[in-house]
Amino acid sequence: MSIERYPTPLPVPFSKAVRAGGFLFLSGVLAMDAEANIIEGGIQPQTQAVLERVALTLGECGARMSDVVRVTVWLADLGDFAAFNEVYARHFAGALPTRSTVQAELYKGARVEIEVQAWVG
Repeated sequence: MSIERYPTPLPVPFSKAVRAGGFLFLSGVLAMDAEANIIEGGIQPQTQAVLERVALTLGECGARMSDVVRVTVWLADLGDFAAFNEVYARHFAGALPTRSTVQAELYKGARVEIEVQAWVG
């Protein structure tokens, strides 16, 4: 089995994605702008930004949102669950992966962090 690592452009000690055999693992994604600041606007704009970054990274690695088999979500406030789900459902329409959602204090006041695992065969 081969392992391929995709470096992150951020000054942090991890890969943004790793392909191991037929699986692609993405590191947790936050709603950050180009200067690594958390974007404003609450849970829905942050969820939109995170899922767009997830889709972009998947594409760079030869995968699509429909290839995602597992998602882990961290919400800063479980009270955001319904609003989060509205945005989330649009990105996975027709190809819902398995998912866990937990509440946690997130980096720099972020409202959501998402990591995914995809099957790339």
